[in-house]
Amino acid sequence: METESEVDEARVWKRDFGYRLRLQREAMGLSQSGLAHRAGLHPTYVSGVERGLRNISLVNINRIAVALGVPVTSMFCSAEASVGETGTSGC
Repeated sequence: METESEVDEARVWKRDFGYRLRLQREAMGLSQSGLAHRAGLHPTYVSGVERGLRNISLVNINRIAVALGVPVTSMFCSAEASVGETGTSGC
């Protein structure tokens, strides 16, 4: 069974990942629906990931990275380094 601090840490990781995803998606000028279509995912799934409600799999992280045209590693950069002025990864 997970401790309360482990649950909180997982919540923070999911929230931060979703925030970085949203920044990258918006920098590319894509809607959640547009990204979902490109990645072969449902728009409500993408919405849940961005809001930190979904525990996204490595397979779906890869699908989203390919759809955004970014390296998978950029999905794990800090929010400040994730998206530069050109919308590309800075890490």
